[in-house]
Amino acid sequence: MAQRQVTVESEVGLHARPAATFVQTAARASLDVTVAKGGGEPVNAKSILAVLSLDVRQGDTVMIKAEGEGADELLDELALIASAP
Repeated sequence: MAQRQVTVESEVGLHARPAATFVQTAARASLDVTVAKGGGEPVNAKSILAVLSLDVRQGDTVMIKAEGEGADELLDELALIASAP
């Protein structure tokens, strides 16, 4: 299993457009992908409602995990989205 810890830089956190882009990117992959805020319980990164329910704000840290072939590349892309200002 591959994972990335990312600090969210967007002023709106992982909400609205950044959340939609994050979820759409995760959904394109056939891998299981989860995201967790801080040390909390991971949720399905392909579910917009699950991602929004995390209430990730600017400066929060998230842990993104994926398993399978291409996991590192997918996590790199998701980390870039989550850390974009």
